Amino acid sequence: MHANTGGMLQIPGFKKKTMKLKSLKTIEDLRKVSKEELPELAADVRDLIIDTTSKIGGHLAPSLGVVELTIALHYVFNTPMDKIIWDVGHQTYAHKILTGRRDEFPTIRQYGGISGFPKMNESPFDVFNTGHSSTSLSLAIGEAVGRDLQKQNYKVIAVIGDGSMTGGMAFEALNQIGHMDQDLIIILNDNEHSISKNVGALSTYLTRMISGGLYNKFRRKSMQLVRGIPRIGDSLFRAIEKVLSSVKNFLIPGNFFQDLGIRYFGPVDGHNLEHLCELLERVKHINSGPKIIHVITQKGRGYRPAELDPSRFHGLGPFDKATGIGPGSGTYESFSIIAGKTLAHLAGKDKKLVAVTAAMKLGTGLSEFERVAPNRIFDVGIAEQHAITFSAALSRTGMKPFVAIYSTFLQRATDQLIHDVGIMNLPVKILIDRSGIVGDDGETHHGLFDIGIVRAIPNFIFLAPSSAEELRDMIHFAAGYNEGPVAIRFPRGKADVTGFSVSQKKKFVPGKLKTLARGDDLAVFALGDMVETAKQVRDILLDKGIKITVADLRSIRPIDRGGIIRLVKSAASFITLENGHLKGGVNEEILSIVPPEFKNRFLFAGGFPDEFIGHGSSDQLFQRYSLDAPSLARRIIKALA
Repeated sequence: MHANTGGMLQIPGFKKKTMKLKSLKTIEDLRKVSKEELPELAADVRDLIIDTTSKIGGHLAPSLGVVELTIALHYVFNTPMDKIIWDVGHQTYAHKILTGRRDEFPTIRQYGGISGFPKMNESPFDVFNTGHSSTSLSLAIGEAVGRDLQKQNYKVIAVIGDGSMTGGMAFEALNQIGHMDQDLIIILNDNEHSISKNVGALSTYLTRMISGGLYNKFRRKSMQLVRGIPRIGDSLFRAIEKVLSSVKNFLIPGNFFQDLGIRYFGPVDGHNLEHLCELLERVKHINSGPKIIHVITQKGRGYRPAELDPSRFHGLGPFDKATGIGPGSGTYESFSIIAGKTLAHLAGKDKKLVAVTAAMKLGTGLSEFERVAPNRIFDVGIAEQHAITFSAALSRTGMKPFVAIYSTFLQRATDQLIHDVGIMNLPVKILIDRSGIVGDDGETHHGLFDIGIVRAIPNFIFLAPSSAEELRDMIHFAAGYNEGPVAIRFPRGKADVTGFSVSQKKKFVPGKLKTLARGDDLAVFALGDMVETAKQVRDILLDKGIKITVADLRSIRPIDRGGIIRLVKSAASFITLENGHLKGGVNEEILSIVPPEFKNRFLFAGGFPDEFIGHGSSDQLFQRYSLDAPSLARRIIKALA
């Protein structure tokens, strides 16, 4: 381990107290700090991130891994004039602390506080709103081209992780970047240690040499001279470039980028501030063409539990800082875990059943599946489009693919749902995790659009469970259904698993709602996790003498037309409840079914309005939009009056 670690903690909870961070008021104060003092500043930043995240949760491991890199970028470049564009943005905690939001940092991801991701309206240092992966390179080349067309002068730096590099959009952008000659710097944050053996004295020496001013001046002048030779100049130039690239890449990885036309520098130790600053300073003064700097970092750096288990500490709730352990869950389990256990149970009995995920194996609960059927789980990386089309082809061969994917990321594969699954009516099974409000991560992560998207695609069966048992039964149904695609949406929250078993299934029939309570004053058509809210509303209204019917829709497509009409006719009024956007939502489907003479019985649709919903806990957001049980009861009483 290099001595210049930026304040790496040796044991959980250990804190090296310094005052460097408290003395910084502006970004200019950072640039006045001596390079020798920067590791102390890194220790302070790391302490603040660990302390805050242990209390309120957040993306800990990614942010700890780039503390030194973040300091070096702001130290060397003239931000915010120079533009740093963060891919995904979940690793920007140090960036926020250093750019005037240190005092607000304890409010991160809290209702009314600062966002956990870059937000343009929050700071001039946040160049774009980001939250999904593989977008930074497209944004960076667009920014650079716009800058040059307007003859402006500033640097554009894109920071992208090795995981995000697996996304197809990143390769599309690299294709254009290599084709053009814009002055652009790409920071490749490699935290998988795939080539860590190259981080040594020879690599450091060669990287310094090829980024140095004398080398680049000689290179430029000599190449101009070679190209000026009549008739053979261009051919000789290409031959020399090829030789130089071959020699360089024999010792240093980067041949892929060199072949694309992007100059490669590195790898460099991402926790050595001295080397980072030196290399960034050198590359900053190379003003022609795109460059990529390969930085090796460690996720969770400085907090031992996160170093040992970076996947769990990627994004998590509050935890005990001394141990890294979070609170127990009692008799409740997440819908993700329930889905994963059910799939694992089925995989043990059905050799045709396979699981597919786009870099979300842990988040979508597929760890148990991997233990049961390690050869039948495919993590395709951050490539949602490919995941859907890959699964479509699998299904055509007779396999039974279940694609587990977050609702917000499924948006990226809309064309594949239509073109590669829907049109061909292939029996792909899609588990849409984190549907509806997800809370602290805000606009880029809420799963509010899946109803509008999937509901509109012919051939799909589209389901929404309200309990652990319903999710289990729907997965069992999907596993045995081979006539077309099935999508099942479920929320981020937890379900009661008292007495629950993945094997004790009940027969499920799509297109049949389930009546949970009856009353002739009001019919409530609830979807998914809003069923529990509807039952709470019923209890409140019973005390007011108002009797309601609670209907668990369960199936969005096909929808129970006959059951809906019968309940509308039997009640004086009706409402709809869904954890999604009202525009394109299930409420529109229900209103299209109700006969004209009964439409005047409709009171309101409960759901989220036509706007992007900010961050905050799920409870706070439901209260903010009057979708919690007490607020809904008040709305109903007012409407009935």
